[in-house]
Amino acid sequence: MPRRPAPFTQADVARAVKGAASAGLRVGRVEIAPDGRIIVVSAEAAAPREPSDPFDAWKESRRGAG
Repeated sequence: MPRRPAPFTQADVARAVKGAASAGLRVGRVEIAPDGRIIVVSAEAAAPREPSDPFDAWKESRRGAG
């Protein structure tokens, strides 16, 4: 049984990361789906967001309560 071609190559991943970086995106991680889709996730979306003020911190602490 012949091997099927790879759904993506290392060059495809490098091209996607370089393209995202040149567009101004800080790359946080790269996900590759089984069907070969390359998903570039920004560092801002990958990292948890810090509350900007005490009210936002309180809202975050109450999110799981009740």
